[in-house]
Amino acid sequence: MTGMTHEVQSDTLASTWYRFDELGAHRLHDLLKLRVDVFVVEQQCAYPDIDGLDPKADHLLLETPGGQIAGCLRCFAPGALGEVEVRLGRIIVAPAFRGLRLGDRLMQLAIERTQQAFPSADIVLSAQAHLERFYAGHGFCPYGETYLEDGIPHVHMRRDASTT
Repeated sequence: MTGMTHEVQSDTLASTWYRFDELGAHRLHDLLKLRVDVFVVEQQCAYPDIDGLDPKADHLLLETPGGQIAGCLRCFAPGALGEVEVRLGRIIVAPAFRGLRLGDRLMQLAIERTQQAFPSADIVLSAQAHLERFYAGHGFCPYGETYLEDGIPHVHMRRDASTT
């Protein structure tokens, strides 16, 4: 299915937040497979995606009515990783669903949830450098120097809690 546009409208996708223990075995398998398919295989980057942090995160999934994961991200509450900010990561739109602006939907939902749950917390993420403009469109600003992570240029980005 890689490289094909999926025949689903973005508004038919369910958006659901899951704690790790709510994912269930099949959904967790599908989530981890999507992350490996994109971050390890597609981006040709051998790295340990299963990093032991998933149990500390909430996971936002966009799913078709049949349960296929179209997009996802993980979100760490302040303190979960020893940081005062909310941290977003593992942000993915499945190849078959690209072009539907699901990345925007994921970011909007994550920002809304953060503003409701932690109104005074900034949001941080580590962005692949070529996506800096995408995240800037959601109020994130780069800070620090560009750096290599697993051979891919990245930049730290922050969205101030006061950004509307």
